[in-house]
Amino acid sequence: MIPRIKEIKPLDDYILHVCFDDGKVILYDVKDDINNIAQFGDLKSVYGLFHQVQLDESRTCVYWNDEIDLPSDTIYEYGIEPRSLETHVEL
Repeated sequence: MIPRIKEIKPLDDYILHVCFDDGKVILYDVKDDINNIAQFGDLKSVYGLFHQVQLDESRTCVYWNDEIDLPSDTIYEYGIEPRSLETHVEL
C-alpha cells in the first residue's frame, strides 16, 4: 500500500517534515536530490521555491512544480525518524 501523507512542512536547510496517516513522522533531506537530479536544482537556485511545497490530491506525492516532485513511498522509505536523527547527532 502506498503511504498517504497527512501533513508536510518545509524546514530550513532543505528538510521536509512529513507526517503520514499511520502516525509515522519523517524528516526527509532533499539536498541529495538537489545535488543528483538536475530538475531539483531549481529548489536551490529559485528563491523561495522550496518553501512552496504542496501535497497532491491523492496525498501520495509532494511537488513544487510540473518538473519537481517526490512520491510518498520514497519519503517514507528513505527519510529519517526524528528520534533516529537525534541519536545519530549525539554520536
